[in-house]
Amino acid sequence: MTPPEPAALVYVFAVCRGGDLTALAELPGLGTGAPVRTLAAGPLTAVVQDVPAAGFGEEALRQRLSDRDELERCARAHHAVITAVSALVPAVPLPLATLYLDDGRVREALGERRTSFLTALDRIAGRAEWGVKVYAPTGAPPSAPGAGPGAGATPGPSRPAATGSGRAYLDRVRTRQRDREQRHTLALRAAERVDTVVRGLAVAARRLRPHGVEVTGKHRTHVLNAAYLLDLGRERELRAALASLRRDETDVQIELSGPWAPYSFADGGIADGRIAEVGINERGPNEEEIDEGRVGERRIDGAQVSGGGTSP
Repeated sequence: MTPPEPAALVYVFAVCRGGDLTALAELPGLGTGAPVRTLAAGPLTAVVQDVPAAGFGEEALRQRLSDRDELERCARAHHAVITAVSALVPAVPLPLATLYLDDGRVREALGERRTSFLTALDRIAGRAEWGVKVYAPTGAPPSAPGAGPGAGATPGPSRPAATGSGRAYLDRVRTRQRDREQRHTLALRAAERVDTVVRGLAVAARRLRPHGVEVTGKHRTHVLNAAYLLDLGRERELRAALASLRRDETDVQIELSGPWAPYSFADGGIADGRIAEVGINERGPNEEEIDEGRVGERRIDGAQVSGGGTSP
């Protein structure tokens, strides 16, 4: 006989070591009417909420996350709970829509990954994640005084033949292309200098995939997208270092965001103390990523569910 479908599933927001988390019961979570609660599993505690299976089962979840408005609502609710937990205790954020069939399955999953979670919790305690982005303007640089048509100046009457010829046109195209490549190379070098300075302040760092033109717009190119894990007492040093870099690196724009819950450093993969680097964004959805519709993987009882936004 086929077992009956469960009436509810267990949604897991984050994992911590416990502590005074009574304030979490006041959170709406995903707005299902059930309280946000804690679930102990040995030395670990999961922050969870019961959700109706009819609205969060596999097919329903695909449809939910395919709707941009609903995806944004869920992502913001998920992020709000993780932010609240992280304000109380060190916590490992889990990907958006991590679901299990019941409490027993949650405890089983936490038991299987106990070492990984404990390692991650040790690593992020007393630390926060900061995001640094570097952009290069894509507009053509101002023409130097006396520059000719090949450098972007308006052709004058003294060279009508050259400006009208096919060869002159190709020369101008090549010059513009060469200028763009040179500016991009200079921007990449500036981004590396920024990364080197911030890494010097960080416990760990991750390079994330830069955003495309659909996010940045056509007026600038994203050349550095990185996350850094810093001790809580180093924010002033970080801001001072970036202020100095902005004065020196005038060819690029440098942006700082945070502090965030340590989404990028919650997988236990930095336990050996080395700077970790990945090619994709492994963080959960911070405010910027929510606005862009980018979320992490979705799981029901450990099985990945496709649909909705994807990590870049």
